[in-house]
Amino acid sequence: MTERSDSPVIALTPGEPAGIGPELVARLACEPYERPVRLVAVADPHLMRERARSIGLALEVIELAADEPVPALVSGQLAVWPIALREPSRAGVLNPVNADYVLETLRIAAHACLSGQAAAMVTAPIHKGAIIEAGHIGFTGHTEFLRDLCGVEEVVMMLATRLGESALRVALATTHLPLKEVSQALTPALLEHVLMLLDQDLRRHFGIDQPLVRVCGLNPHAGEAGHLGREEIDVIIPVLEKLRRKGLAVEGPLPADTLFTPHHLEGADAILAMYHDQGLPVLKHAGFGRAANITLGLPLIRTSVDHGTALDLAGTGQADPGSLHVALDMALEMVHASPAR
Repeated sequence: MTERSDSPVIALTPGEPAGIGPELVARLACEPYERPVRLVAVADPHLMRERARSIGLALEVIELAADEPVPALVSGQLAVWPIALREPSRAGVLNPVNADYVLETLRIAAHACLSGQAAAMVTAPIHKGAIIEAGHIGFTGHTEFLRDLCGVEEVVMMLATRLGESALRVALATTHLPLKEVSQALTPALLEHVLMLLDQDLRRHFGIDQPLVRVCGLNPHAGEAGHLGREEIDVIIPVLEKLRRKGLAVEGPLPADTLFTPHHLEGADAILAMYHDQGLPVLKHAGFGRAANITLGLPLIRTSVDHGTALDLAGTGQADPGSLHVALDMALEMVHASPAR
């Protein structure tokens, strides 16, 4: 890891303490990394030391006070803003008692970004089930938690990976909903807001002057002129026409089964899928372990890994840190492409 005193500060949250997140963060701190960055984990220092030891890493954990500047460190060192686990954690064994610890790490990282103490936050996976079992009924994930924490009306979930020499970015109009609820949730107001946020943040965080977004239809064959559903006619097409009049480059609705072919992907800066499993299986097939999850529409930069907690791998040293590297790369790209904060 290369660090300089003037390089951006990135806050890392290791996620579910029983999962692979803590050891992935430890590995990241111990591996060579070419781009200048100062990393600080928001975590229990004892957890980070113990999990690093368990996979054979000699990690030096440097605890910082809340108002202490993040120093430039060398490979094998990790700065930590200390947060105590509620109970000791065992690799691979969920304990819902630690759910509040997980949520507190997210709050601290987010507030560090909002205050300018950190330039971005990168998150390792959390376990939604453990958080819900702890009493946080209705919790649906990082994306919605950070939306509510930041007090914004709506955010956009987007995953990105490399596809040859170009980037494949897939954003979602709806996120963690049962499939039967998607059509009802897909209102003109929601779709317009999502596309406006997508256009805004592709410009703001990726430096794209005129983003081209290609939009999936909801139904097979994009509704086939209403014979396979009317959502395209009643919702999607009117919104796209309205946004084109405002100067946005949006194309569609296009059948999802052919939109993800090289011909249609060429020239597109992002694809908007109507629901979670319409677009993400394609992206993860193309780049699983080499993709990052990005939350657009927040007053901060947040990226994450493209995988879950992998409890069966926790503590074995076999977890692949590739997606965490990509999430860090993506966060830094967004920091450097964004206007001065």
